[in-house]
Amino acid sequence: MLIGVPKEVKDHESRVGIVPSGVKALVDAGHKVLVETQAGALSSMLDEDYKAAGATIVGTPAEAWRADMVVKVKEPIEKEYQYFREGLVLFTYLHLAPLPELTQKLLDKKVTGIAYETIRDKNHTLPLLTPMSEVAGRMSVQVGASYLEKERGGRGVLLGGVPGVPPAQVTIIGGGIVGTNAAKMALGMGAIVTLIDLNLNRLREIDDIFNGRVYTLASNSYSIAKAVQHADLVIGGVLIPGAAAPKLVTREMVSKMKHGAVIVDVAIDQGGCIETAHPTTHSNPAYVVDGVVHYCVTNMPAAVPHTSTLALTNATFPYVMKLAQMGPGKAVQSDEGIREGVNTYNGHVTYPAVAESQKRTSTRVAELV
Repeated sequence: MLIGVPKEVKDHESRVGIVPSGVKALVDAGHKVLVETQAGALSSMLDEDYKAAGATIVGTPAEAWRADMVVKVKEPIEKEYQYFREGLVLFTYLHLAPLPELTQKLLDKKVTGIAYETIRDKNHTLPLLTPMSEVAGRMSVQVGASYLEKERGGRGVLLGGVPGVPPAQVTIIGGGIVGTNAAKMALGMGAIVTLIDLNLNRLREIDDIFNGRVYTLASNSYSIAKAVQHADLVIGGVLIPGAAAPKLVTREMVSKMKHGAVIVDVAIDQGGCIETAHPTTHSNPAYVVDGVVHYCVTNMPAAVPHTSTLALTNATFPYVMKLAQMGPGKAVQSDEGIREGVNTYNGHVTYPAVAESQKRTSTRVAELV
């Protein structure tokens, strides 16, 4: 199979879809890999490393996109739509629910869109979302602590406080991978941490994991409103796989928050769970609503690309190899997890949550392959 690795073009996206060790494994298995020049440079992976691993370095995006399968990190942006064509397999984060235009382009060109964020493993977890959720969860606290500084628009609060001065209050909405990792970081920095989730069994697990040091609340509009009102930092980490995130923190709740408080909405790549949140970029990451600083960058892990690329490709590469060895059709037929990852196929939306979010009809990919 001919596999393409284009350079990411989303604002400040510095990760890369395949690392040199992955290229070597693919080449050793008889495949050819086209890597756009400088694709891995910002992740500290140079063209020379890719050449040594057996890749062919190409000078333009168009050359990388002519492959049978393109492996990326983030969803294509408008300037990349021109490379879509029938028969192309696109393996990347897609986050289609809030992106109807991208969805339509994939359907029009009959691209097979396989999304990292909806692939499931044998335990029915999301193995390709997990590593970036770990990074984003940990980063959310670092970023939030930074924006609480007065010079960045915050309240001027030190997250861990000092003797005689209480620490900041951190409210985390969602007890999944993002929320758990955010809680680890916030506790480690000395904050007072409250975590809210709908699943009572998950709250019990959180209580055990942190030996009762994290305050847990069952999710409802009243408890969310109270916790958000008293928080210095609110972290949104709610996920419904493939679907738009529910708006759990309303505009009214935000208006009652402390002046200079900070919101970090990690769920923003699925539309966000804060009503006042809208996507931002690393070039212009934050804005203020009702005196509250909002940080809503859709590709947070790109700020630490070396760590993020290695963490991501550790998880994605076995699937890249399976798709290359078997071809997309056989891989989809034989692997239920990959089947869950297919969001578009031959002009059809094949992931129900995406279809529901965009008021489209969906077709099971098993009926199409």
